[in-house]
Amino acid sequence: MAINAKELPLGKVFTPDFRFEIPSFQRAYIWKASNVLQLVSDLHEACKTPDTPYFLGSLILVRAGGTKFEVIDGQQRLVSLSIVIAALRDLEKDPEWMRLLDALIVEPGDKLRGIRNEPRLTLRERDAAFFREYVQEGNLEALFDLTDEDLSSTAQRNIMVNTKAAYDALERFSDDERHTFASYLVNGVTLVIVTTDDLDGAHRIFDVMNMRGLPLTPSDVFKARATSGLKPAEIDAYATRWDDVMDPLGDDPRETEEFFSFLHMAITHKPATGKLIEDFLADVVQPHVANGTVPSFVDRVLAPYATAWRIIGHPNDTVLSAAVRDRLEALGDYPGHEWKPVAMWALVNSFRKLGQPELSPFAQRGSHSRREAVTESSLGLHDRQRLEELLAALERVTGVDTLNRTPSIDRRGHAAAAIRDLDKGYPVRLVRGLAVTPDDRAGALVRLHGEMQGDEELVRLLLIRANEQRAESRIARPRRLSALPIMPLDANDDASWSAWSQEDHDYWMYRLGNMALVQGSADQLDGIEAYDRRRDRMLLRADSRRYPLTRQLTDFAECTPAMIRHRQEETIRLIADYWEIRYDESHADLTRQDVEQLAKDAGATVGKTGRGSQRVTIAQVVKAGLLIPGETLVWERPRKGERWMVTVTDHGKFRLEDGSEYSSPTAAARAAAGGRASGGLDVWKRTSDGRKLSDIWKEYRQNH
Repeated sequence: MAINAKELPLGKVFTPDFRFEIPSFQRAYIWKASNVLQLVSDLHEACKTPDTPYFLGSLILVRAGGTKFEVIDGQQRLVSLSIVIAALRDLEKDPEWMRLLDALIVEPGDKLRGIRNEPRLTLRERDAAFFREYVQEGNLEALFDLTDEDLSSTAQRNIMVNTKAAYDALERFSDDERHTFASYLVNGVTLVIVTTDDLDGAHRIFDVMNMRGLPLTPSDVFKARATSGLKPAEIDAYATRWDDVMDPLGDDPRETEEFFSFLHMAITHKPATGKLIEDFLADVVQPHVANGTVPSFVDRVLAPYATAWRIIGHPNDTVLSAAVRDRLEALGDYPGHEWKPVAMWALVNSFRKLGQPELSPFAQRGSHSRREAVTESSLGLHDRQRLEELLAALERVTGVDTLNRTPSIDRRGHAAAAIRDLDKGYPVRLVRGLAVTPDDRAGALVRLHGEMQGDEELVRLLLIRANEQRAESRIARPRRLSALPIMPLDANDDASWSAWSQEDHDYWMYRLGNMALVQGSADQLDGIEAYDRRRDRMLLRADSRRYPLTRQLTDFAECTPAMIRHRQEETIRLIADYWEIRYDESHADLTRQDVEQLAKDAGATVGKTGRGSQRVTIAQVVKAGLLIPGETLVWERPRKGERWMVTVTDHGKFRLEDGSEYSSPTAAARAAAGGRASGGLDVWKRTSDGRKLSDIWKEYRQNH
């Protein structure tokens, strides 16, 4: 079994030297939007130091002939990198940059050299055509127009959602920032390529790398250096003590690295530089070795902070007060982790005996051991009010930063500044890293008023906050909880929506007022258009009725623009009250102010805005003059002898030849073909010039 391993930059990986294929026995693409957004955030931060490579792990490949390789390990990263590159390409206006980005994910081909035009990565058979058509071949506009009904697998939904998330994140960059990001992606991101000719050998390599032959973790390195400075009589005792402290944290290397990175920040007040082992050894371990204080470090720093880390991961398993548990649970809802070092500091500095071996803060159910009697008091709690005030301020700034899409590097800066001021003994209200400025507050309120398409997890989080504020208590959550739209995406001719103009429908479709929390999956309303049936389905389960803003739907026999507006205003007020951002310094109610004035007040904090991946509608394209009422479009299937025509109406719909009207190209295509169609932007062409709707939609997105 020949094994070859070499480290290559991404620009040398996405070349004709490698044609990646995902074998059928591999699992599907499972990364979520949060994973892709974290990758974009990490790379955006890394590209600010272009001389420092960003190592993205290893790919384990089996040679399948020529330059074709089956991917045994690395599918999630390869697919996600392709998605990020496709989004960069679609946002690009310079033809040369577009060509270069396109060549990273699709081999342009060379007849002279016998190189075929084909994608560099081929997914499993079920999803390969979907990924190629919509992502690799640059058809994102049609992808953004799809609904869950058009998808045949969970992997396809992940591809669609993640592509929207990557597009929206990268759209907020300036052109220069995207060029810098793309250059770093190609030249600064590296992978170790491990290849073999034997499938069994590849699995053995995977097993060794992931199960048995693990390299030393940061904890192993730090323990070895720390214990090297101990007296012989202390080494065994404190090596064991170190293991007793660290073992409960688990063996996930990423979790361990994150813990030590945040511990480094809590001690030094410095954000991470990407050189964890080097920095932690120099700034933390070595001074204790030099001063002979390693035992004190293990007992008084490592142990309490490791215990705090476990508490913030499982607050409801502890003996802490309901107020503290609830606040830590709420912080755990946010996608970023930059709040964790501040929460760790708060717990360690509020419980004097945290980390002592015989005082576990975790409730021992069904046990009669000494630990069962542990309480907040026996853990040495002091100044409960300050702890609760600090956690409330931490969640407030975390929520506002999340809404304002504050970059992770800035959020880490906030955390470091907060710990620095806390260590100086500042009152919580004067801690800079926990402050919400007037610009931050206005920016968050503007975001609450706006469209939230593509931010499904954020919408769910915001609705949880609003409902719990309305209920004045935390609400037990079902295992699966979705934020679902009250109005359907395509109302078509259902009488429930006869009073709605297309403009009103499009305006409210992706705003908070049109969303409700419902137990169960996100697809449970698929195919249901009538308001009363959608409402009854939402209220079917008892867990859905726990949420006041969902239960409120029982009070409305019809869904009107006034009803959705009322829900929008109430939801925003509840969230603003929860985060205490409703009133300004003169006690003026900002939730009642004009949104444009709020945006003006927010200034640069709101940042660059655009349409992102929001679905473009026929009405918007008509209003922009890119489609003309009365003109016709055609969909032809010559091999099947099928041909359909639609006419553009003056109120922004497509009218089929039978007189039925539809508010989206896909709905019209599905109706024409008897439910057998999806991707309407790809099938309809303007009869006057043969131009595809996807090209017209892309022109609208770029110019509006």
